Amino acid sequence: MNVKRTSPATAAFRAAYREALALWPVPVEPLDLDGEFGTTRITACGPADGPPLVLLGGGGTTSAGWYARAAGLARTHRAYAVEVPGTPGLSVPGGRPLRRPADLMAWLDGGLDALGAERAALLGHSYGGWLALGYAVHAPDRVARLALLDPTQCFAGFRAAYLARAAPLFVRPGPDAARRFLAWESRGGPGVAPEVVRLMGVGGREFRGRPVTGPRPAAARLGSAAPPALVLLAGRSRAHDVRRVAAGAGRALPGARIVTLPGVGHHALPELRSAELERELTGFLAG
Repeated sequence: MNVKRTSPATAAFRAAYREALALWPVPVEPLDLDGEFGTTRITACGPADGPPLVLLGGGGTTSAGWYARAAGLARTHRAYAVEVPGTPGLSVPGGRPLRRPADLMAWLDGGLDALGAERAALLGHSYGGWLALGYAVHAPDRVARLALLDPTQCFAGFRAAYLARAAPLFVRPGPDAARRFLAWESRGGPGVAPEVVRLMGVGGREFRGRPVTGPRPAAARLGSAAPPALVLLAGRSRAHDVRRVAAGAGRALPGARIVTLPGVGHHALPELRSAELERELTGFLAG
């Protein structure tokens, strides 16, 4: 059923969104899926008959941030970069509000159903990694493969210094706050594209709600039901202690491949131009 809903996105946000989405090097198809939680905007690419791959971005980001991964992923998969209703992006909340982790699981269930995907591979970065791992625990039979890019709140907590530095993003959000925070977090390594930084800043100013979150997913309960998993960590991440994350991932997902990529920060990882990252990710997802 098609339901007409009003998008909360302003003209300024839409302009920044178009600018960032223009970074994608492959043709994209915007999709709007109506469901019980509103209308979910998806940026799709790759062959229509390719195996489905769902991309889940970090908190405060949009589907535009996946531009550097798009070409490699689209060679083997039909990739769907989704935007959670109520967070920055062109999704439109409506119907049931997303309030609890269980709501997020139901939202993803409905999204896969609407796409006609009985099973899909999941690729999540940061908060999107928490969401992807949580969904694998919720519905392991629907997750073909699980790839996590420097996932947060999955295997270790945030560093206090990171949370303190991130506070201005919520107190005085905007492009300047986003630029200062991301420059500090990248600390001399590869940075985030200016278009993506601006979009994150405008989005933080226009969308003041925080993503729905919750406890660490109980990944250890999966046991033999765990899907094949890859955990790629940012060697210079200031979000958390990468060694603790690697150790925790090894305990929770004993069959996972865990790789630390040196010299890159947490937020720049999805955009990293790296033959090693491309080889690890595309090789894993292609099986």
